[in-house]
Amino acid sequence: MMLFADPLFGLPSWTDAIIRVVLVVLAMTIVVMYLTYGERKVVARFQQRLGPTETGPGGLIQAFADAFKLVLKEDIRPTNADRWVFELAPYATFVPVFMVLLALPFAHDWGVRDLGLGLFYVFAILGLNIVGIMMAGLGSGNKYALLGGIRAAAQMISYEIPLVISLLCVAMITSADTGNEIGTLNLNVIAALQEDRPYVLLQPLAFLIFFTAMLSELHRAPFDIPVAESEIVGGYFVEYSGIRWSMFQLSEYASMWGFSVFGSVVFLGGWAFPFGADAHWSVQLATTMVKSLSFIVLIFWVRTTVPRLRIDQLMSFCWKVLLPMSIVQMLMNGVILAYDWPQELLTLTSGAGAALLVAIIIKRAVRRPSKDIVGTYKTLGAPAQ
Repeated sequence: MMLFADPLFGLPSWTDAIIRVVLVVLAMTIVVMYLTYGERKVVARFQQRLGPTETGPGGLIQAFADAFKLVLKEDIRPTNADRWVFELAPYATFVPVFMVLLALPFAHDWGVRDLGLGLFYVFAILGLNIVGIMMAGLGSGNKYALLGGIRAAAQMISYEIPLVISLLCVAMITSADTGNEIGTLNLNVIAALQEDRPYVLLQPLAFLIFFTAMLSELHRAPFDIPVAESEIVGGYFVEYSGIRWSMFQLSEYASMWGFSVFGSVVFLGGWAFPFGADAHWSVQLATTMVKSLSFIVLIFWVRTTVPRLRIDQLMSFCWKVLLPMSIVQMLMNGVILAYDWPQELLTLTSGAGAALLVAIIIKRAVRRPSKDIVGTYKTLGAPAQ
């Protein structure tokens, strides 16, 4: 068992740490392999296709076949690439994702380490992924890879701000449940505080901001412009092949799984809601997995239904919509908590903000092209769209 409190099987601390890390790596690898299979099947259903069916029963071995193919492919490094930067970049993107998984509680007292500042720890680690992306873009010796790295870094830095503020809003309202003024940043405690009702009911706007910013941090549609083949020939990892390219894929899907578990803990009650801390560990573990799987299916759903944003739309949506609304949510939480007003006001104000955000998204989705864009088309001699 992966218990927070006690060493595994009574082993020394260093042996215990190594075993926990190996278990997390194995679990992450298997989960990622079947997430790729699951995405193919889910997206195929949305598009009225079958997805993988031939490799194994129902195509279940397709993920292993793909992994075997990637391991056997030739590992190519461009002549003008910076060798050390180019080769270390995949590890620099993978390690932060792995470090985030170490702090996540999958059930009561189940995980690798129970960190008192777990929420802050996740904040800090999330930003390190940008370093590996920039290393990949700069070290490849390819201008397209460099442009992809710069776009990805700008997007991640921008959307990380409303993402952090939305999580800070949750940390603020934990003070009312814990009975002290500072609340808690412990993810295990945050999950336990939601035994009666999840925080998504108190902070629906923060949840929507978190989910939207999460899509951007993961480079998932409609925020996948940094890695889109139609934009810059595949993004910052365009020069990578074989096992090194697979590490970027591993990081992407592991991040999606980690974000989904993290979001289920912070907003959906994690292992605590609705069965409580007294439920059997298997029930708690299954509850966390079902909630995280719901997150993942929703991500797949968005990919199949929402078209990709332009780079100007992507950045404008962050700085002009998500960031102001996240700041307003934080200020409203501060006022309500400072005057000890009923928690129903948290739901009321945040729900109104969530409705406004959805209205803004719908309005932007159906808006006609601006006059400047139409004028540009006319100047170039193309018909207006």
